[in-house]
Amino acid sequence: MSEAKGMGITMNIDGLSLAPLVGELNTALSGGRIDKVFQPDSYSLLIWVRQPGENLRLLISANPERPKLLITALAPENPAVPPNFCMLLRKHLEDGRIASIEQHNLDRIININIDVRGEHGIIVTKRLVIEIMGKHSNIILTQDNVIIDAIKRVSASVSRHRQVLPGKDYVYPPGQDRLNILTSEPSQFAAQVLSVPAGSLSKAIIAAGIGIGPLTAREIAWRGGFSPDISVADLDTADLAALTEAIASIAAPLRDNVINPTVVIAAQDHPLAIAAFLPEHLRQHNIYHFPNMSAAVEFFDKFRGRPASPEKDLLGKLLMAEIGKLSRKQAILAEEFAQAENADYLRKCADILMANLYIVTGGVSEQALPDIYSEDPEAHEMVISLDPALSPLENAQLYYTKYNKAKRSQEHLTVQLKECQEDITYLESIAVALSHTDTAAEINEIKQELITAGYIKITDKRRLPVAQSLPQSAKTSDGFNVIIGKNNRQNDIVTFKQAQPDDIWLHTKDIPGSHVIIRAEHRNITAQAINEAAQLAAYFSKGRQSANVPVDYTKRRYVRKPSGAKPGFVIYDHQNTVYVTPDESIVKNLLIPQ
Repeated sequence: MSEAKGMGITMNIDGLSLAPLVGELNTALSGGRIDKVFQPDSYSLLIWVRQPGENLRLLISANPERPKLLITALAPENPAVPPNFCMLLRKHLEDGRIASIEQHNLDRIININIDVRGEHGIIVTKRLVIEIMGKHSNIILTQDNVIIDAIKRVSASVSRHRQVLPGKDYVYPPGQDRLNILTSEPSQFAAQVLSVPAGSLSKAIIAAGIGIGPLTAREIAWRGGFSPDISVADLDTADLAALTEAIASIAAPLRDNVINPTVVIAAQDHPLAIAAFLPEHLRQHNIYHFPNMSAAVEFFDKFRGRPASPEKDLLGKLLMAEIGKLSRKQAILAEEFAQAENADYLRKCADILMANLYIVTGGVSEQALPDIYSEDPEAHEMVISLDPALSPLENAQLYYTKYNKAKRSQEHLTVQLKECQEDITYLESIAVALSHTDTAAEINEIKQELITAGYIKITDKRRLPVAQSLPQSAKTSDGFNVIIGKNNRQNDIVTFKQAQPDDIWLHTKDIPGSHVIIRAEHRNITAQAINEAAQLAAYFSKGRQSANVPVDYTKRRYVRKPSGAKPGFVIYDHQNTVYVTPDESIVKNLLIPQ
């Protein structure tokens, strides 16, 4: 049943196109035994279903931005400590057998009926209800129509009309009394559309039928020769035949299980639509056809990319704020340093005054005096500002005092500027690492590094166990193994724990980025391997979007970590430099999936 890989639904599919997909999921999963239950995040479940000869992974998400139901070949990362809802599902569902998967009344509600062995060996049926409804999406466990619990509880303070709480009866969302386009006569459905109170035609179609989304409504209007925005009040019985024919052209094939799974992609790879029929009103865009809905959804879901990580976003904002703060501090220090560079001038004034005390006139604010440092015979005098209230000697002593203060300030500012630049470089390296993170473990490691460095204050000193992330692996086209550190912890590991002295170490020159190691493994490392590894180093750096990125490389034996240096910081010598322009297609061919 390898064709089942990638089955699923996303928030962009309506109940009508969901119907054939639920049938595919039912065929793939019915009879399967639930082996394991995981909860990768606060919205999602991963259920391992054991079928004869294979294990399938059912991913369910009630994410308000990205709800979906998907059989996936991938395994999302799971937290070290299972959430309470996950523990509840393990107790109630593990070792149960999926009896059926069904759609409720053409709506975006899917019931997974699971037979489990109860007390005294009696088989009882429990139901996992998945509501794919945008911000109202939910996953609810029930038995005999009574809610056991939900991934998102809904109290009376959130909804007065429909609470989702343990012990309450499960009630389907409102709107279940609308017509089913697959079981109603097209003429009956068309008449219902025309009876809807005044409004646009597309909205009337949605209001008349359950499971009809905006995409289907616009398609019916287009096939009937109407604008989707035309007012229902402007239509009459003469338009009924055209509307009836349009409805039949959509419903009849689906009723006979003749489907045309289609994905529409707009410009710049923007996923526009997914349906069980061809959306003819979108023909101006890129149209992709698939043998089944499962393949269509797998394709569509890839275009949607990864869901946003709130933790990652918060860390990114923190880093940008800290880098901005340090940059402003650096500008102030640089200005103070420029003023402190006046120290040599102050000492010169003091020396000239001391050499000419006998000719300095008292009570004046400035005086031209012989310049004992001048090498130009034509410019042998220098005008020196004086305090009229002080004697010539006191003026000289004041200049010496100002010189000593400026000199000390210059030395102090030099140290401060160096530390400020090091802090900026360090935080930029973390920001680059954060931009390349893919897993919760990697995000957590960056957070822990910022806590250790003092950029994040925590009151609870306890740390929950979290699996450590692994460096990225790659292989050059001529067979050399490569390891890549994707954050500072990993950089230290690949460079000082995993690499051997004769391995080649690479890093972008003066640009924050990853440490990359080419494993020598008793072979002479080729120029081709070095160039491909340089591609990886440039890609996993701040210079990803730049051209001709300089990448230094040297043997690992020439890389050292100074005592007390920040994570990921090294010094090196005996290096050579290559220049590469990062190419994502080359990089992806080199990377080994984790």
